[in-house]
Amino acid sequence: MSSQSAHPTEGIRMTDRHALLLARADEFARVTLTNVRREYPRDFRMSLDGPITLPTRPRDINPAFYGCYDWHSAVEMHWLLVRLLRVIPDAVPADEIRAVLDEHIAEDAIVIETATISTYGGGSRPYGWGWALTLTHELSTWDDPDARRWTANLRPLAEMFTERFLSWLPKATYPIRQGAHFNGAFGLQRCLAYARSLPDTALLDVITDTAMRWFGRDVDYPGDWEPDGADFLSPALCEAVLMADLLPADEFRAWFDRFLPGLADGKPNALLTPAVVSDDSDGQIAHLHGLNLSRAWCWRRLADTLPADDPRVPIMLAAASAHAEPEIDRASGTDYMVEHWLACYAVLYLS
Repeated sequence: MSSQSAHPTEGIRMTDRHALLLARADEFARVTLTNVRREYPRDFRMSLDGPITLPTRPRDINPAFYGCYDWHSAVEMHWLLVRLLRVIPDAVPADEIRAVLDEHIAEDAIVIETATISTYGGGSRPYGWGWALTLTHELSTWDDPDARRWTANLRPLAEMFTERFLSWLPKATYPIRQGAHFNGAFGLQRCLAYARSLPDTALLDVITDTAMRWFGRDVDYPGDWEPDGADFLSPALCEAVLMADLLPADEFRAWFDRFLPGLADGKPNALLTPAVVSDDSDGQIAHLHGLNLSRAWCWRRLADTLPADDPRVPIMLAAASAHAEPEIDRASGTDYMVEHWLACYAVLYLS
């Protein structure tokens, strides 16, 4: 994707987002530090071929990613810690973050994590796989001695998921367009930067080929059908962000014109209107908090791909703000069904 000059309105919003990130970074870090070390409650997903004797504690099975209720949430919240430590270290409890990362991304812990998933499955394809590669990429591109050590420790896990993507994607005839962990577009987008960093282009090639096969001919997407009641991702917008990251700017604009043809007229309205969350304690309904923040991230990313005078830009930026602003306060001080993961999407949007 060709880079565009920053929009004047986007420059203001970037400043506002950075100020808000600085103001909330310590809060986000502390709720995450608590939750990545909280073993219970725990959701396990395993495929068993016969009877086994399981260890008695979650951290014995997943010594790195045992917190945050489930495996994929623990992985993405470790990314949050790395991201904050990397971009605004003076605004967060840096020593405590480094100590937790030292403990959780230790060589022996990742060896056990890799063996557990290799033997019993799990990892949440493609969501958890993509976040694991996002975490690896965040560390591998950071010029920091600890980050280099943690990157080396993560290598077995990253290589396993790379091989799994290479095996799975050529066989995946159809996309999965739901708004949660199985969403194909978001999973591919999460590992795209990692794929581009590899000297071997095999992963990048299969992601590109798959995305074009799945989404290249999509037109007039039925965005008014969103959201489903348990979405934390927008199938429409995740697909658009993936294509924006893959296509040259001119090709993306032509594709986007066909994909959401009514956007300049404020259609589909459902994609521009924040979701209503009726119960934070219901884990599925609470997903909609994440939908609002992930939509905000998508709208901001998409606005930045278009020329400054495109009439869709102010519509997208207004939608991003409308979705994000009410949700920033929900990342902590709410129910555990929200707290164990939502701050990740706040940081994704703000940074």
